[in-house]
Amino acid sequence: MLEIVLFWVLAAAALVFGYLVFRLDSMAQVTFALLASFLAVAGLVLLLGLGYLGVVIALMMVIEMVIMAVFMIMYMMNPAGLMPMTMVHNKVGSAAIAIGTFVVLAAGILLVDWPVREGGPAPDLTFALGEALMGGQMLTMMTLGVGLFATIVATVLLSTGRGRYGDER
Repeated sequence: MLEIVLFWVLAAAALVFGYLVFRLDSMAQVTFALLASFLAVAGLVLLLGLGYLGVVIALMMVIEMVIMAVFMIMYMMNPAGLMPMTMVHNKVGSAAIAIGTFVVLAAGILLVDWPVREGGPAPDLTFALGEALMGGQMLTMMTLGVGLFATIVATVLLSTGRGRYGDER
């Protein structure tokens, strides 16, 4: 029962925050509404039993939105994106496309004959997902991920005005 309630709460949160992305008039507010929507979706993925994928979605979205907020504060003529602005252009056309897409996807869900599951889940779902996505390149991708993370940290540290060690030269 708890899982059903949690599912509906997360689904409603994802929809509400997704809707707010197009209703709010500040880039800063929109950034955090989008983050909340993505975190709700990550929670839904976790409810499906895909722990690795849910955590990856959550981490990726948090990092992406924080980077977006930092660059927004640094480079926008509108500091921190707090000035009112419209997030929707061609409201009638975009609404028609959104409604049409929803109708087609909902019809697909309701009208398509879904396959019957054969067999059971793999003993280690995380390993099976990694193998399906990366094949034999999983070690390469893990190494690449650590290397990219180290590069990002080093770039940020070396690009500060005070230098690597924080002394003012």
